Amino acid sequence: MAKKSPYKRILLKLSGEALMGAGKFGIEHKASKSIAAAVNEIHLMGIQIGIVVGGGNIFRGSHAKEFGFSRTPADHIGMLATMINGLVLQQSLAALGCESHVMSAFDTDSIIEKYHWQGALAHLERGALVIFVGGTGNPYFTTDTAAALRASEINANVLIKATKVDGVYDKDPIRYPSAKKFDQMTYSDILNKKLNVMDSTAIALCRENKIPVHVINLFKKGALLSAVTERKGGSLVTGD
Repeated sequence: MAKKSPYKRILLKLSGEALMGAGKFGIEHKASKSIAAAVNEIHLMGIQIGIVVGGGNIFRGSHAKEFGFSRTPADHIGMLATMINGLVLQQSLAALGCESHVMSAFDTDSIIEKYHWQGALAHLERGALVIFVGGTGNPYFTTDTAAALRASEINANVLIKATKVDGVYDKDPIRYPSAKKFDQMTYSDILNKKLNVMDSTAIALCRENKIPVHVINLFKKGALLSAVTERKGGSLVTGD
C-alpha cells in the first residue's frame, strides 16, 4: 500500500551547507542530486512543498567581522548566495522531471521571479514546488526566520528543518558523544534551554502560528519520507 502523509503542505528548510556534501565550500553535485531525489520522492506523493534554502556554503552574514565588512552588506552577500543555491536546486529537480519555481524576496529582474504569497500559493496548488530565496529580503534576519515566515504565509502544516544531525541535542553530538537527544519538546523548551535549533525569532513565529518544527538528518536514508508520513525520526517541536 502506498504511504500517505498527514500533511497537505510542508515547508522544508535546507541549509546552504547541505549542498556542500563532503566538501568544505561551494556546491557538490552528488549532494544536490541526493537532496533533489529525496524531495522528489515526497513530491510524487502529492505533498505541496515550499523550500527555503540558506547560503552558508558560499557566504554567511556572520563572516562580516572576519572579512572586515559591515554587517548589512555582508548579509546582502549572503542573500545573493541563497539565489545561487536556489537555482542549482531547481535545476537538480528539473533533471528528475520535477517542476519548481524560484521566488526571490527582492527584485532580480529577469533571473528569478519576485516573491508574492498569492503567486506562491498558486504554484503550490497546481503541484509545482516553490523555492524561496533571498531570506526575508532584509539584513539581520536569518534564513531560519525566513523559513518560519514563509511557512506561516503559505499555511504550511509543518516546518521540516533538514540538517546533518539527527535531531536536537543538549550539545553538539559531533563534538560530544555523550550528548542527549530530545525526541520531542515544546517551543518553550527550545527557548528556555537555549537549544541550538533555530533562532528565537523563528521559534516565536512558529509558536504564534502553531506550526510544528521537525528537525531531521537530511542525509539519513528515508528520514524525510518518515518525517512526512509517520512524523517519526529526528526531533519534533510542538505546542507548549
